[in-house]
Amino acid sequence: MRPITADVDVLIVGAGLSGVGAARHLQDSLPDASFAILEAREAIGGTWDLFRYPGVRSDSDMQTLGYRFRPWTDEKSIADGHKILEYVRDTAAETGIDRHIRFGHRVVRAEWSSAESRWTVTAEHGTQSVTLTSRFLYTCTGYYRYDEGYTPDFAGTERFRGQIVHPQHWPADLDYSGKKVVVIGSGATAVTLVPSMADDAAHVTMLQRSPTYIASLPAKDPIANTLRRALGNRIAYPISRWKNIAVSVGVYQASQRLPRLVKAILRRSQQRRLPTGYDIDTHLTPRYNPWDQRLCLVPNGDLFRAIRHGKASIATDRIATFTEAGLALESGAELEADIVVTATGLNLLVCGGIELSVDGAPVSFPNTLAYKGMMLSDVPNFVFTIGYTNASWTLKADLVAEYFCRLYARMAERGQSVFVAVNDDPALETRPLLDFEAGYVQRGVAQFPRAGSRAPWQLGMSYFHDLVSLRHGRLDDAAMRFSA
Repeated sequence: MRPITADVDVLIVGAGLSGVGAARHLQDSLPDASFAILEAREAIGGTWDLFRYPGVRSDSDMQTLGYRFRPWTDEKSIADGHKILEYVRDTAAETGIDRHIRFGHRVVRAEWSSAESRWTVTAEHGTQSVTLTSRFLYTCTGYYRYDEGYTPDFAGTERFRGQIVHPQHWPADLDYSGKKVVVIGSGATAVTLVPSMADDAAHVTMLQRSPTYIASLPAKDPIANTLRRALGNRIAYPISRWKNIAVSVGVYQASQRLPRLVKAILRRSQQRRLPTGYDIDTHLTPRYNPWDQRLCLVPNGDLFRAIRHGKASIATDRIATFTEAGLALESGAELEADIVVTATGLNLLVCGGIELSVDGAPVSFPNTLAYKGMMLSDVPNFVFTIGYTNASWTLKADLVAEYFCRLYARMAERGQSVFVAVNDDPALETRPLLDFEAGYVQRGVAQFPRAGSRAPWQLGMSYFHDLVSLRHGRLDDAAMRFSA
């Protein structure tokens, strides 16, 4: 077999939670494989370095958002953003992964050559164009744009005398002390911002078109902390991790099968934490069932506490127009504001906006199928990471990395150098890759690869199913082709 020459065996794109995790799996499972990480920004951490708004935190527990191989040791399970960033950076530093990262390298193009069995990857580094080659390309770029968030085209914004801020680009010098703040949105970012700003602002109003299901969860997991003190991190972490996986899967399944019961439980929890007679039907009862969109978590009920103390409120209405002093709503009501925060969501972006081509032919993502939710049909030696929408992102990212390492080792044993997923089933029906009702998903899912009507062309959303199929399942099937 002709030896394949490349700068590295595996080129990882992105030095966030997924990219650092992928590199660690490579180090542990494939110590002889060379790798490099290209990171567009100047720092490790991805999302957790990008977002700097007040109170930024995890929207799931760190026993499952943390890596399988590295215990989360902080007392807080619903963790502050700077603690998560520290965790990712420490993970990269402890085994020298950070020395493999090339910062300020934004990948713009990747070209596969079948004749050479390798990728040629072009990145922009300042004003220079840098080229690297690799045998495998592994993208850990998330699924949204880092350079801009989503803001609807609101009427009258030019008249507003105050300041309009998007959480994705939070000004470091923004002073909201004693000011009236309106946060537009009802998702995880909004429910984080409102209680975090409420103590210093004159008042914070969360303005939403429609409600979101919101559940209170202890910021500190008492079981995890007790186990850690009694058994130590190494033994306690996997126990706590499995406990939380089981709970999250159980809540999701209950939401799908017994939605009326879950609604009733959420409602009772909210009634205990809100003022007597609070209009839960209007402000906290969505039209959809729990987990048709992501369930928002508030640690220790902080949002409800801010409402109960009169520091925050929720307005459920639509914006007619911005005015000089705030917002006029379609109901005729007006909200005064010194600062308006548009927590209105993300813009999706597939594979960090990288242009792919195979033997000179451009790859159109919507015309590809996603094999096991991590590879593209007819695109050789390529892997991408998309986490769960109904559980912690890292649970899936870890499984993708483990699967790739198994695949790499199997190919090395058999003297193979190329894998590619191929769909030969003309009867296979296609559907959107992300089956999720959230607005940001519906706006951008058409640019993503498609899923199929049956395995292996589906993006699994069941951790237990993926655990069996990705960690322990067969690597050979009718859709996967190998060659030397």
